[in-house]
Amino acid sequence: MSAAAEGTRAVFVVDDDHAVRDAIGLLLGLRGYAPRVFASGSEFLAAIDGDARGCILLDLRMPELDGLQVQAELGRRGINLPLIMLTAHGDVAAARAALKAGAFDFLEKPIDDALLMTTLDAALAQDRAAGRRAEQQSAMRARLARLTPREMEVLQRVVHGRHNREIASELGISPRTVEAYKARIMDKLQADRLADLIRIALDFGVPAAPDAS
Repeated sequence: MSAAAEGTRAVFVVDDDHAVRDAIGLLLGLRGYAPRVFASGSEFLAAIDGDARGCILLDLRMPELDGLQVQAELGRRGINLPLIMLTAHGDVAAARAALKAGAFDFLEKPIDDALLMTTLDAALAQDRAAGRRAEQQSAMRARLARLTPREMEVLQRVVHGRHNREIASELGISPRTVEAYKARIMDKLQADRLADLIRIALDFGVPAAPDAS
């Protein structure tokens, strides 16, 4: 089953201590979250995939794979869910390493329920925002893919800073036709201003046109 199936309230709980695991899972279920519990880092890594949404509660000290190793493997796979590291008292250096590697936060055991809920809500809000950005980027890539080759040629020259007459001369069309292409491009990309077109082109790697000969 895809790990994305739980939705944006999903919390992946990874802890080798069954008492901690069960207690957190029960608490989260009662509070309206969708917990999925795992007894080891390897079990979790076998279940998670790149489409997952939610956040991760990950124990730092586990046999076989510890929390930092699991975090590193997630990074290698490009899985960037907000990660909250669960640490024992005195694991400050390891917690700092987790934060440096991109963890959202860390919580010390025994875990305060109110602090856990607050931290989870913030992590899930971050994940929802990341999901919205990913959807917007996917939609924009689809819009760019719908541009015709000629529209892309015009866009590349607009981004390069060329005026309508320069573009018209390079492409062998009239300035009025260039303006019509620009209007279609802006409509397809849902851009209101020239600055929007330039920002889109820069953000999505649209290459500039070659220098005019």
